[in-house]
Amino acid sequence: MVWGPASAQTPNQRLILKDGSYQIVKKYEILGDRVRYISAERDGDWEELPMALVDWPATKAWAKAHGPDSVATAAEGRAATAAGTTKDAPPASQQAAEIDKEAKAEREEATPTVAPGLRLPDLDGVFLLDTFQGEPELVDVAQNSGGLNTETPHNVLRALIPRGGSKQLITLDGYKAKAQLHVNQPTIYVSLDDGKANDDSDEADGDALTVDTHGASSEKQKHGRSSPSSRYAIVRVQVKRETRVIGAMRLSALGDPQPSVDIVETTAEILPGGRWMKLTPKQPLEIDEYALVEMLSPKEINLAVWDFGINPRAPEAKNAISPVEFAK
Repeated sequence: MVWGPASAQTPNQRLILKDGSYQIVKKYEILGDRVRYISAERDGDWEELPMALVDWPATKAWAKAHGPDSVATAAEGRAATAAGTTKDAPPASQQAAEIDKEAKAEREEATPTVAPGLRLPDLDGVFLLDTFQGEPELVDVAQNSGGLNTETPHNVLRALIPRGGSKQLITLDGYKAKAQLHVNQPTIYVSLDDGKANDDSDEADGDALTVDTHGASSEKQKHGRSSPSSRYAIVRVQVKRETRVIGAMRLSALGDPQPSVDIVETTAEILPGGRWMKLTPKQPLEIDEYALVEMLSPKEINLAVWDFGINPRAPEAKNAISPVEFAK
Protein backbone atom coordinates (compact mmCIF):
# COMPACT_ATOMS: atom_id res chain seq x y z
CA MET A 1 0.00 0.00 0.00
CA VAL A 2 1.40 3.39 -1.00
CA TRP A 3 0.36 6.56 0.77
CA GLY A 4 -0.51 8.56 -2.29
CA PRO A 5 1.39 8.74 -5.58
CA ALA A 6 4.82 10.30 -5.58
CA SER A 7 3.65 13.10 -7.87
CA ALA A 8 1.09 14.18 -5.27
CA GLN A 9 3.65 14.50 -2.49
CA THR A 10 5.54 17.66 -1.63
CA PRO A 11 9.24 17.74 -2.67
CA ASN A 12 10.22 16.57 0.81
CA GLN A 13 8.07 14.68 3.30
CA ARG A 14 8.61 13.90 6.95
CA LEU A 15 8.14 10.56 8.62
CA ILE A 16 7.70 11.66 12.23
CA LEU A 17 8.67 8.93 14.69
CA LYS A 18 7.22 8.18 18.10
CA ASP A 19 10.49 9.04 19.84
CA GLY A 20 10.17 12.65 18.63
CA SER A 21 12.70 12.46 15.79
CA TYR A 22 11.89 12.33 12.08
CA GLN A 23 13.19 11.21 8.71
CA ILE A 24 13.20 13.67 5.79
CA VAL A 25 12.21 11.61 2.76
CA LYS A 26 11.56 12.10 -0.93
CA LYS A 27 8.88 9.42 -0.95
CA TYR A 28 7.74 6.46 1.08
CA GLU A 29 5.42 3.48 0.90
CA ILE A 30 4.03 0.89 3.29
CA LEU A 31 4.65 -2.79 2.66
CA GLY A 32 3.13 -5.03 5.31
CA ASP A 33 4.48 -3.96 8.69
CA ARG A 34 7.44 -2.07 7.17
CA VAL A 35 7.82 1.44 5.75
CA ARG A 36 10.14 1.82 2.74
CA TYR A 37 11.51 5.28 2.00
CA ILE A 38 14.20 7.16 0.12
CA SER A 39 16.01 9.62 2.36
CA ALA A 40 16.22 13.20 1.08
CA GLU A 41 19.47 13.60 3.01
CA ARG A 42 21.25 10.44 1.85
CA ASP A 43 19.52 10.21 -1.57
CA GLY A 44 20.41 6.56 -1.91
CA ASP A 45 18.64 3.24 -2.13
CA TRP A 46 15.40 2.34 -0.45
CA GLU A 47 15.64 2.09 3.35
CA GLU A 48 13.21 0.48 5.79
CA LEU A 49 11.94 0.84 9.34
CA PRO A 50 9.11 -0.82 11.30
CA MET A 51 5.72 0.78 10.69
CA ALA A 52 5.02 0.72 14.45
CA LEU A 53 7.79 3.28 15.06
CA VAL A 54 6.04 5.96 12.99
CA ASP A 55 3.71 8.51 14.62
CA TRP A 56 1.14 8.47 11.82
CA PRO A 57 -1.21 11.20 13.15
CA ALA A 58 1.74 13.60 13.47
CA THR A 59 3.09 12.56 10.06
CA LYS A 60 -0.24 13.17 8.35
CA ALA A 61 -0.75 16.49 10.19
CA TRP A 62 2.66 17.68 9.06
CA ALA A 63 1.95 16.64 5.45
CA LYS A 64 -1.38 18.47 5.51
CA ALA A 65 0.17 21.61 6.95
CA HIS A 66 3.04 21.54 4.47
CA GLY A 67 1.07 20.74 1.34
CA PRO A 68 1.46 22.65 -1.96
CA ASP A 69 -0.62 25.63 -0.76
CA SER A 70 1.42 25.96 2.43
CA VAL A 71 4.71 25.69 0.53
CA ALA A 72 3.65 28.41 -1.93
CA THR A 73 2.53 30.74 0.87
CA ALA A 74 5.80 30.26 2.74
CA ALA A 75 7.78 30.98 -0.43
CA GLU A 76 5.86 34.23 -0.90
CA GLY A 77 6.75 35.24 2.64
CA ARG A 78 10.45 34.59 2.08
CA ALA A 79 10.37 36.61 -1.14
CA ALA A 80 8.71 39.56 0.62
CA THR A 81 11.35 39.49 3.35
CA ALA A 82 14.15 39.45 0.76
CA ALA A 83 12.57 42.49 -0.95
CA GLY A 84 12.71 44.45 2.31
CA THR A 85 8.97 44.52 2.96
CA THR A 86 7.48 43.67 6.33
CA LYS A 87 4.28 41.72 6.86
CA ASP A 88 2.83 39.30 9.36
CA ALA A 89 3.84 35.66 9.09
CA PRO A 90 1.73 33.75 6.55
CA PRO A 91 -1.30 32.11 8.21
CA ALA A 92 -0.46 28.70 6.70
CA SER A 93 3.09 28.89 8.04
CA GLN A 94 1.81 29.83 11.48
CA GLN A 95 -0.63 26.92 11.41
CA ALA A 96 2.11 24.50 10.43
CA ALA A 97 4.31 25.70 13.28
CA GLU A 98 1.45 25.31 15.76
CA ILE A 99 0.68 21.79 14.53
CA ASP A 100 4.35 20.82 14.89
CA LYS A 101 4.44 22.30 18.40
CA GLU A 102 1.25 20.57 19.55
CA ALA A 103 2.22 17.23 18.03
CA LYS A 104 5.60 17.37 19.76
CA ALA A 105 4.01 18.26 23.11
CA GLU A 106 1.56 15.35 22.83
CA ARG A 107 4.37 12.91 22.01
CA GLU A 108 6.47 14.11 24.93
CA GLU A 109 3.56 13.71 27.36
CA ALA A 110 2.63 10.23 26.09
CA THR A 111 6.22 9.00 25.68
CA PRO A 112 8.53 11.10 27.87
CA THR A 113 12.30 10.72 27.60
CA VAL A 114 13.82 8.78 30.54
CA ALA A 115 17.43 8.47 29.28
CA PRO A 116 19.38 9.69 26.23
CA GLY A 117 17.67 8.18 23.18
CA LEU A 118 15.20 6.23 25.34
CA ARG A 119 11.52 7.10 25.71
CA LEU A 120 8.65 5.39 27.48
CA PRO A 121 6.43 3.49 25.02
CA ASP A 122 2.90 4.61 24.23
CA LEU A 123 1.57 1.66 26.22
CA ASP A 124 -0.06 1.02 29.58
CA GLY A 125 1.73 -0.83 32.35
CA VAL A 126 4.74 -0.63 34.66
CA PHE A 127 8.25 -0.13 33.25
CA LEU A 128 11.52 -0.22 35.22
CA LEU A 129 14.59 1.70 34.09
CA ASP A 130 17.57 -0.64 34.21
CA THR A 131 21.18 -0.48 32.99
CA PHE A 132 22.77 -3.44 31.20
CA GLN A 133 26.45 -3.29 30.20
CA GLY A 134 26.45 0.48 30.56
CA GLU A 135 23.35 1.07 28.41
CA PRO A 136 19.94 2.15 29.80
CA GLU A 137 16.97 -0.12 29.11
CA LEU A 138 13.27 -0.19 29.97
CA VAL A 139 11.94 -3.48 31.30
CA ASP A 140 8.21 -4.22 31.09
CA VAL A 141 7.13 -5.84 34.36
CA ALA A 142 3.81 -7.72 34.37
CA GLN A 143 1.58 -8.14 37.39
CA ASN A 144 1.74 -11.42 39.25
CA SER A 145 -0.73 -13.02 41.63
CA GLY A 146 -0.65 -16.72 41.00
CA GLY A 147 -3.50 -17.48 38.59
CA LEU A 148 -4.42 -13.85 37.94
CA ASN A 149 -5.39 -13.11 34.34
CA THR A 150 -2.64 -10.76 33.06
CA GLU A 151 -4.19 -9.89 29.69
CA THR A 152 -4.58 -6.33 30.94
CA PRO A 153 -1.56 -4.52 32.41
CA HIS A 154 -3.26 -3.33 35.60
CA ASN A 155 -5.56 -5.50 37.70
CA VAL A 156 -6.81 -4.78 41.19
CA LEU A 157 -7.52 -7.39 43.85
CA ARG A 158 -8.60 -5.48 46.93
CA ALA A 159 -7.90 -6.60 50.48
CA LEU A 160 -7.68 -4.94 53.87
CA ILE A 161 -4.17 -4.31 55.13
CA PRO A 162 -3.73 -7.01 57.81
CA ARG A 163 -2.76 -6.33 61.39
CA GLY A 164 0.25 -8.61 61.58
CA GLY A 165 0.04 -12.35 61.80
CA SER A 166 2.06 -15.12 60.19
CA LYS A 167 -0.21 -15.98 57.28
CA GLN A 168 1.15 -16.03 53.74
CA LEU A 169 -1.04 -13.41 52.11
CA ILE A 170 0.45 -13.42 48.59
CA THR A 171 2.08 -16.43 46.91
CA LEU A 172 4.02 -16.12 43.65
CA ASP A 173 5.10 -19.09 41.55
CA GLY A 174 8.81 -19.75 41.01
CA TYR A 175 11.85 -19.00 43.11
CA LYS A 176 12.63 -15.82 41.18
CA ALA A 177 10.85 -13.20 39.10
CA LYS A 178 11.09 -13.16 35.31
CA ALA A 179 12.35 -9.56 35.42
CA GLN A 180 15.89 -9.43 36.85
CA LEU A 181 17.45 -5.97 37.09
CA HIS A 182 21.11 -5.02 37.22
CA VAL A 183 20.92 -1.77 39.23
CA ASN A 184 20.08 -1.49 42.91
CA GLN A 185 17.92 1.63 42.71
CA PRO A 186 15.79 1.33 39.57
CA THR A 187 13.40 4.10 38.54
CA ILE A 188 9.83 2.85 38.10
CA TYR A 189 7.25 4.31 35.71
CA VAL A 190 3.54 3.55 36.18
CA SER A 191 0.90 4.52 33.61
CA LEU A 192 -1.93 6.45 35.24
CA ASP A 193 -5.70 6.22 35.03
CA ASP A 194 -7.54 9.04 33.29
CA GLY A 195 -9.72 9.45 36.37
CA LYS A 196 -12.90 8.15 34.72
CA ALA A 197 -14.97 5.60 36.56
CA ASN A 198 -14.70 2.07 35.32
CA ASP A 199 -17.98 0.23 35.55
CA ASP A 200 -16.78 -2.76 33.53
CA SER A 201 -15.50 -4.92 36.37
CA ASP A 202 -16.16 -8.45 37.53
CA GLU A 203 -15.42 -10.59 40.54
CA ALA A 204 -12.01 -12.22 40.68
CA ASP A 205 -11.99 -15.93 40.10
CA GLY A 206 -12.32 -17.84 43.33
CA ASP A 207 -9.20 -19.85 42.59
CA ALA A 208 -7.13 -16.97 41.21
CA LEU A 209 -4.78 -17.11 44.18
CA THR A 210 -4.70 -18.14 47.82
CA VAL A 211 -5.29 -15.03 49.94
CA ASP A 212 -6.94 -13.99 53.15
CA THR A 213 -8.95 -10.86 52.35
CA HIS A 214 -10.13 -10.35 55.95
CA GLY A 215 -13.66 -9.76 54.73
CA ALA A 216 -12.75 -7.12 52.18
CA SER A 217 -14.13 -7.20 48.65
CA SER A 218 -11.94 -8.69 45.96
CA GLU A 219 -12.42 -7.29 42.47
CA LYS A 220 -10.54 -7.19 39.19
CA GLN A 221 -10.41 -3.95 37.21
CA LYS A 222 -9.98 -4.23 33.46
CA HIS A 223 -8.49 -0.83 32.80
CA GLY A 224 -4.76 -0.66 32.18
CA ARG A 225 -3.71 2.28 34.32
CA SER A 226 -3.28 3.15 37.95
CA SER A 227 -4.91 5.85 40.03
CA PRO A 228 -2.77 8.91 40.85
CA SER A 229 -4.00 8.61 44.46
CA SER A 230 -2.35 5.22 44.97
CA ARG A 231 0.83 4.93 47.02
CA TYR A 232 3.55 2.41 46.33
CA ALA A 233 6.18 0.55 48.31
CA ILE A 234 8.73 -2.12 47.44
CA VAL A 235 8.45 -5.24 49.59
CA ARG A 236 11.17 -7.89 49.93
CA VAL A 237 9.62 -11.31 49.34
CA GLN A 238 10.54 -14.57 51.05
CA VAL A 239 11.90 -17.29 48.77
CA LYS A 240 10.67 -20.77 49.73
CA ARG A 241 11.87 -23.45 47.31
CA GLU A 242 9.68 -23.01 44.21
CA THR A 243 7.56 -20.12 45.49
CA ARG A 244 7.93 -16.58 46.76
CA VAL A 245 5.62 -15.30 49.46
CA ILE A 246 4.68 -12.04 51.13
CA GLY A 247 3.39 -12.57 54.62
CA ALA A 248 0.70 -10.58 56.38
CA MET A 249 3.24 -9.29 58.90
CA ARG A 250 5.28 -7.59 56.21
CA LEU A 251 2.24 -6.07 54.55
CA SER A 252 1.00 -4.78 57.90
CA ALA A 253 4.20 -2.70 58.10
CA LEU A 254 3.28 -0.72 54.96
CA GLY A 255 3.09 2.95 55.78
CA ASP A 256 4.94 2.49 59.08
CA PRO A 257 7.19 5.53 59.60
CA GLN A 258 9.91 3.31 61.10
CA PRO A 259 12.53 2.14 58.53
CA SER A 260 12.44 -1.54 57.66
CA VAL A 261 14.82 -3.82 55.77
CA ASP A 262 11.78 -5.50 54.18
CA ILE A 263 9.80 -2.37 53.22
CA VAL A 264 11.29 0.29 50.93
CA GLU A 265 9.15 3.39 50.54
CA THR A 266 9.20 5.26 47.23
CA THR A 267 8.97 8.92 46.31
CA ALA A 268 6.34 9.69 43.67
CA GLU A 269 6.28 12.33 40.95
CA ILE A 270 3.54 12.88 38.36
CA LEU A 271 5.20 13.66 35.03
CA PRO A 272 3.91 16.57 32.89
CA GLY A 273 0.64 15.71 31.18
CA GLY A 274 -0.49 13.38 33.98
CA ARG A 275 0.12 10.26 31.87
CA TRP A 276 2.90 8.71 33.98
CA MET A 277 3.90 8.43 37.62
CA LYS A 278 7.63 8.21 38.36
CA LEU A 279 8.60 6.20 41.46
CA THR A 280 12.06 6.23 43.00
CA PRO A 281 13.11 3.93 45.86
CA LYS A 282 14.19 5.93 48.91
CA GLN A 283 17.10 3.57 49.49
CA PRO A 284 19.16 1.10 47.43
CA LEU A 285 17.97 -2.50 47.18
CA GLU A 286 20.10 -5.49 48.09
CA ILE A 287 20.47 -8.50 45.80
CA ASP A 288 17.19 -10.32 46.40
CA GLU A 289 13.61 -10.75 45.20
CA TYR A 290 11.04 -7.93 45.52
CA ALA A 291 7.51 -6.88 44.65
CA LEU A 292 6.07 -3.43 43.98
CA VAL A 293 2.91 -3.17 46.09
CA GLU A 294 0.12 -0.68 45.45
CA MET A 295 -1.62 0.81 48.49
CA LEU A 296 -5.09 1.81 47.33
CA SER A 297 -5.99 3.58 50.56
CA PRO A 298 -4.72 3.71 54.16
CA LYS A 299 -6.62 0.46 54.82
CA GLU A 300 -6.54 -1.34 51.47
CA ILE A 301 -3.86 -2.88 49.28
CA ASN A 302 -3.78 -4.38 45.81
CA LEU A 303 -2.89 -8.06 46.04
CA ALA A 304 -1.83 -8.06 42.38
CA VAL A 305 1.83 -7.01 42.55
CA TRP A 306 4.69 -6.38 40.12
CA ASP A 307 7.56 -8.72 40.98
CA PHE A 308 11.23 -8.34 40.06
CA GLY A 309 14.67 -9.27 41.31
CA ILE A 310 17.99 -7.46 41.73
CA ASN A 311 20.87 -9.48 40.25
CA PRO A 312 23.83 -7.69 38.58
CA ARG A 313 24.95 -10.99 37.01
CA ALA A 314 21.63 -11.80 35.37
CA PRO A 315 21.41 -11.94 31.56
CA GLU A 316 19.76 -9.11 29.65
CA ALA A 317 16.01 -8.91 30.14
CA LYS A 318 13.93 -10.32 27.31
CA ASN A 319 12.16 -7.75 25.12
CA ALA A 320 13.92 -4.87 26.90
CA ILE A 321 13.48 -1.49 25.21
CA SER A 322 16.88 -0.02 24.28
CA PRO A 323 17.83 3.48 23.09
CA VAL A 324 17.27 4.05 19.39
CA GLU A 325 18.98 6.78 17.43
CA PHE A 326 17.49 8.05 14.20
CA ALA A 327 19.07 10.36 11.68
CA LYS A 328 17.45 13.77 11.63
